[in-house]
Amino acid sequence: MKKSQRIKSLVDINAAQEKCALEAIGEVQKKLHAAQAQIENLKNYGREYEDRFDRMGSAGINISQLLEFRSFIDKLEKAIQGQEQALAMIENELINKRKAWESLHYRTNSLQKVCDTARFAELKRQDKLEQADQDERAARSGRSLRDS
Repeated sequence: MKKSQRIKSLVDINAAQEKCALEAIGEVQKKLHAAQAQIENLKNYGREYEDRFDRMGSAGINISQLLEFRSFIDKLEKAIQGQEQALAMIENELINKRKAWESLHYRTNSLQKVCDTARFAELKRQDKLEQADQDERAARSGRSLRDS
Protein backbone atom coordinates (compact mmCIF):
# COMPACT_ATOMS: atom_id res chain seq x y z
CA MET A 1 0.00 0.00 0.00
CA LYS A 2 1.33 3.42 -0.94
CA LYS A 3 2.15 5.96 1.73
CA SER A 4 -0.55 8.32 0.46
CA GLN A 5 -3.15 5.55 0.74
CA ARG A 6 -2.13 4.79 4.32
CA ILE A 7 -2.33 8.47 5.22
CA LYS A 8 -5.66 8.76 3.37
CA SER A 9 -7.03 6.08 5.71
CA LEU A 10 -6.01 8.24 8.67
CA VAL A 11 -7.57 11.29 7.04
CA ASP A 12 -10.85 9.39 6.58
CA ILE A 13 -10.87 8.22 10.20
CA ASN A 14 -10.16 11.73 11.45
CA ALA A 15 -12.79 13.20 9.15
CA ALA A 16 -15.38 10.79 10.58
CA GLN A 17 -14.38 11.78 14.12
CA GLU A 18 -14.57 15.43 13.13
CA LYS A 19 -18.07 14.91 11.75
CA CYS A 20 -19.17 13.25 15.02
CA ALA A 21 -17.68 16.14 16.99
CA LEU A 22 -19.58 18.61 14.82
CA GLU A 23 -22.82 16.71 15.40
CA ALA A 24 -22.12 16.80 19.15
CA ILE A 25 -21.76 20.59 18.91
CA GLY A 26 -25.16 20.74 17.22
CA GLU A 27 -26.75 18.72 20.02
CA VAL A 28 -25.24 20.95 22.70
CA GLN A 29 -26.40 24.04 20.81
CA LYS A 30 -29.95 22.64 20.84
CA LYS A 31 -29.67 22.16 24.61
CA LEU A 32 -28.33 25.69 24.95
CA HIS A 33 -31.24 27.21 23.00
CA ALA A 34 -33.75 25.16 24.99
CA ALA A 35 -32.21 26.32 28.29
CA GLN A 36 -32.21 29.94 27.11
CA ALA A 37 -35.86 29.64 26.10
CA GLN A 38 -36.73 28.08 29.46
CA ILE A 39 -35.09 30.96 31.33
CA GLU A 40 -36.92 33.49 29.18
CA ASN A 41 -40.22 31.69 29.78
CA LEU A 42 -39.65 31.69 33.54
CA LYS A 43 -38.79 35.39 33.52
CA ASN A 44 -41.86 36.21 31.42
CA TYR A 45 -44.05 34.18 33.76
CA GLY A 46 -42.55 36.03 36.73
CA ARG A 47 -43.29 39.41 35.14
CA GLU A 48 -46.85 38.36 34.34
CA TYR A 49 -47.36 37.09 37.88
CA GLU A 50 -46.01 40.35 39.35
CA ASP A 51 -48.27 42.39 37.05
CA ARG A 52 -51.26 40.33 38.15
CA PHE A 53 -50.24 40.80 41.78
CA ASP A 54 -49.90 44.57 41.26
CA ARG A 55 -53.43 44.70 39.83
CA MET A 56 -54.70 42.68 42.78
CA GLY A 57 -52.72 44.86 45.19
CA SER A 58 -54.38 48.04 44.03
CA ALA A 59 -57.72 46.47 45.01
CA GLY A 60 -56.26 45.47 48.38
CA ILE A 61 -54.92 42.09 49.54
CA ASN A 62 -54.45 40.43 52.88
CA ILE A 63 -51.17 39.42 54.48
CA SER A 64 -51.51 35.73 53.64
CA GLN A 65 -51.84 36.56 49.94
CA LEU A 66 -48.81 38.82 50.20
CA LEU A 67 -46.75 36.08 51.89
CA GLU A 68 -47.93 33.51 49.35
CA PHE A 69 -46.96 35.84 46.51
CA ARG A 70 -43.54 36.53 48.04
CA SER A 71 -42.93 32.81 48.57
CA PHE A 72 -43.86 32.01 45.00
CA ILE A 73 -41.63 34.79 43.60
CA ASP A 74 -38.71 33.51 45.71
CA LYS A 75 -39.22 29.99 44.35
CA LEU A 76 -39.42 31.34 40.83
CA GLU A 77 -36.20 33.34 41.29
CA LYS A 78 -34.46 30.21 42.62
CA ALA A 79 -35.71 28.26 39.60
CA ILE A 80 -34.34 30.97 37.30
CA GLN A 81 -30.99 30.90 39.11
CA GLY A 82 -30.89 27.11 38.78
CA GLN A 83 -31.62 27.37 35.07
CA GLU A 84 -28.94 30.04 34.67
CA GLN A 85 -26.42 27.74 36.37
CA ALA A 86 -27.48 24.91 34.06
CA LEU A 87 -27.10 27.32 31.13
CA ALA A 88 -23.56 28.20 32.25
CA MET A 89 -22.69 24.50 32.38
CA ILE A 90 -24.10 23.99 28.89
CA GLU A 91 -22.10 26.98 27.61
CA ASN A 92 -18.93 25.44 29.07
CA GLU A 93 -19.82 22.12 27.47
CA LEU A 94 -20.26 23.90 24.14
CA ILE A 95 -16.86 25.57 24.49
CA ASN A 96 -15.24 22.20 25.22
CA LYS A 97 -17.01 20.53 22.27
CA ARG A 98 -15.86 23.33 19.96
CA LYS A 99 -12.27 22.99 21.16
CA ALA A 100 -12.41 19.23 20.56
CA TRP A 101 -13.83 19.77 17.07
CA GLU A 102 -11.20 22.43 16.25
CA SER A 103 -8.45 20.06 17.33
CA LEU A 104 -9.83 17.30 15.11
CA HIS A 105 -10.37 19.76 12.26
CA TYR A 106 -6.77 21.00 12.37
CA ARG A 107 -5.49 17.43 12.60
CA THR A 108 -7.60 16.37 9.61
CA ASN A 109 -6.36 19.33 7.58
CA SER A 110 -2.75 18.62 8.54
CA LEU A 111 -3.08 14.95 7.63
CA GLN A 112 -4.72 15.93 4.33
CA LYS A 113 -1.76 18.17 3.51
CA VAL A 114 0.68 15.34 4.32
CA CYS A 115 -1.41 13.01 2.16
CA ASP A 116 -1.42 15.49 -0.72
CA THR A 117 2.36 15.92 -0.41
CA ALA A 118 2.88 12.14 -0.43
CA ARG A 119 0.56 11.75 -3.42
CA PHE A 120 2.43 14.50 -5.28
CA ALA A 121 5.77 12.82 -4.52
CA GLU A 122 4.40 9.48 -5.73
CA LEU A 123 3.13 11.03 -8.96
CA LYS A 124 6.47 12.75 -9.49
CA ARG A 125 8.28 9.44 -8.91
CA GLN A 126 5.87 7.69 -11.30
CA ASP A 127 6.44 10.37 -13.95
CA LYS A 128 10.22 9.95 -13.63
CA LEU A 129 9.90 6.17 -14.00
CA GLU A 130 7.69 6.56 -17.05
CA GLN A 131 10.09 9.09 -18.57
CA ALA A 132 13.05 6.77 -17.92
CA ASP A 133 11.11 3.90 -19.50
CA GLN A 134 10.29 6.02 -22.56
CA ASP A 135 13.91 7.15 -22.83
CA GLU A 136 15.08 3.54 -22.65
CA ARG A 137 12.61 2.44 -25.33
CA ALA A 138 13.65 5.34 -27.53
CA ALA A 139 17.32 4.44 -27.05
CA ARG A 140 16.62 0.76 -27.90
CA SER A 141 14.59 1.78 -30.88
CA GLY A 142 17.42 4.03 -32.07
CA ARG A 143 19.97 1.17 -31.65
CA SER A 144 17.82 -1.33 -33.50
CA LEU A 145 17.49 1.09 -36.42
CA ARG A 146 21.29 1.52 -36.55
CA ASP A 147 21.92 -2.20 -36.32
CA SER A 148 19.68 -2.87 -39.29
